[in-house]
Amino acid sequence: MEFLDRGTDRLALHTHPAGDAATLAVLWPAMGVPARYYRHFAAALVAGGMEVVVADLRGTGDSTPRPSRASRYGLAELTTDVEAVLDHLKPRRAGRRTLLVGHSLGGQVCALHLATRHAAGLDPGVDGLALLAVGLPYWRCYPGRMAPGTLAFTQTLAATSAVLGVWPGWGFGGRQSRAVIRGWAHTARTGRYPSLAGVDVEAALPGVRLPVLAVDMETDQYTPAPTVDHLTAKLSSARVARQHYSAAEAGAPIDHFKWARHGTPLAARMVDWAATV
Repeated sequence: MEFLDRGTDRLALHTHPAGDAATLAVLWPAMGVPARYYRHFAAALVAGGMEVVVADLRGTGDSTPRPSRASRYGLAELTTDVEAVLDHLKPRRAGRRTLLVGHSLGGQVCALHLATRHAAGLDPGVDGLALLAVGLPYWRCYPGRMAPGTLAFTQTLAATSAVLGVWPGWGFGGRQSRAVIRGWAHTARTGRYPSLAGVDVEAALPGVRLPVLAVDMETDQYTPAPTVDHLTAKLSSARVARQHYSAAEAGAPIDHFKWARHGTPLAARMVDWAATV
């Protein structure tokens, strides 16, 4: 494990080496999920010939400090963390194919990173993007009574974190900066990303041009297939491979989180997809 300082925050990077692997996958976790949770999935990718680096999001896992009332970072800072980690890994990336891999919020900040690079007129800097259980949690994308329930749930979290100055992690998402929750709740309410540091990422996302693998998970309680489609529709210039991962293929019941513990077949799929990038 190594660390990368980001102002007053420190990001932990967990490396799963694979010798002279031709591909480096940089994996970004879901909100509140520590990098160590993905060790089985990372091992499956390593077995398929990839080296893997899993980055703990700010304040999660081995990244420090824990979010508090003093935390001011939001989606914009999480997005620039992706750039910083890729820069930090440049010596290891040299001569290798580089993939960004994201789960849930981690996948969103990867997509936003690519959008901000496009808005700045910069090359993507990576060769592909894999979105695993990554969607925009727009409340209108949810079926039946889940729709108003999702709206109420997300906006209640935002209001609570605003009052307390931090989201304590009561039953969802782990302890989080209030600005992270505010940005996430904005996407749930509007179906759109807020501007990040003055960048209109909604206008920039359609300009992202690179291969994208987008996989929804069976019985995903937080990111059902329509939320994935809502996000990938914004990547209108990307070459999107849209797939589904089932419990039958996984060999065990899966959901928004459990797929990572039963992800060996999905890792094999990702290795095959990477060979086409």
